[in-house]
Amino acid sequence: MGDSKRRKESLGDKYGQEENILPWLPVKKSQANQFVSWSTRGAWIGIGVLVLYWVTVRFIGPAFGWWQVN
Repeated sequence: MGDSKRRKESLGDKYGQEENILPWLPVKKSQANQFVSWSTRGAWIGIGVLVLYWVTVRFIGPAFGWWQVN
């Protein structure tokens, strides 16, 4: 109990607030985790779009163009 009181007194207004990742970078740890979550979701969406595009070009496109060969 005594240690937490000393820490609270030494930190003052900063007690209980979230720390930055780096002292010179104004990004909190929760913001960094949120960025990783969003970028991972975006990567999976991009992979899905790429697969849909490939299926369209590889299978659906030729199926609609078979009568225009010559």
